[in-house]
Amino acid sequence: MVKKEFTKKQKKDLEKLARKFLEIVDSNPDRPGLIETPKRFVKYWTELLEGQLYTNDEIAEMFDKTFEDVQSHDLVIEKDIEIFSHCEHHLALMYDMKVAIAYIPKDRVIGLSKMARVAEMVGKRLQLQERIGLDINYVMRKILKTDDVAVIITGKHGCMTARGIKSKNAITRTAALSGAFVNEASLRNELYLLLEGK
Repeated sequence: MVKKEFTKKQKKDLEKLARKFLEIVDSNPDRPGLIETPKRFVKYWTELLEGQLYTNDEIAEMFDKTFEDVQSHDLVIEKDIEIFSHCEHHLALMYDMKVAIAYIPKDRVIGLSKMARVAEMVGKRLQLQERIGLDINYVMRKILKTDDVAVIITGKHGCMTARGIKSKNAITRTAALSGAFVNEASLRNELYLLLEGK
């Protein structure tokens, strides 16, 4: 797949937007500390919103590196995948996010680094934590050709910790479950016990 980039016009518009913002909030937007800020703003947002350029199907195609399973059908879990994203409601940072991805192989397993890359790319969008889990779940199901996928995320949200209620220790946990993880309580319990290290 050809790597996508924001267009020159999009980058120029972002730079103008940053300049306008500085003119509103600072009495001297041309001072040395701010003069290059619009260009840095463009680099920041175009890098951290790279996932906006791809659909979930394209992300699945991008990271579709699987291997034949040994027919064990044992539960596979990768946890503590660190990502961050930006809340679409406030443009605030969602941070200290840890993603756990679990699945039951059906003829194939995915390269471990690819799970982390899927989670990272899905996070590089204007997002909601709930949707991040659903998007990762969708991509993993598409790659692995199985519905037996679970995605558990814990994270902190700048819109909760730095503004408004300012609840600095608030943690948000979400679970996007499909297939056997929805239908089999014993499997869900096993998953949660393993995630807790028990």
